[in-house]
Amino acid sequence: MSHVTTHVLDSSLGRPAAGIEIQLQELDGSPIATGITNADGRVPELGPERLAPGAYRLVFATGAYFAASSTPTFYPSITIDFDLADESSHYHVPVLLSPFAYSTYRGS
Repeated sequence: MSHVTTHVLDSSLGRPAAGIEIQLQELDGSPIATGITNADGRVPELGPERLAPGAYRLVFATGAYFAASSTPTFYPSITIDFDLADESSHYHVPVLLSPFAYSTYRGS
């Protein structure tokens, strides 16, 4: 399993958000891994099993997701920076998404 995982739920439709490209990056923008959410809104494998402690970034290509259904959106992408402090812990970073709002939290 990847050290960092995520999933996206489209709260405006009440279902998982399939087809969103997500990139795991170093804070300088260097890519580590890329994946696309599946029918369950998840990326089963996103990056290595272990990352060194430090700051990382997830970038969600939400503009393309909404464009596919001709839905206007205020957020063409979502960028979440987070600190991976414990290299032995799993980090799950979910996103709740709508065309004009989003929220995130440290999941389990």
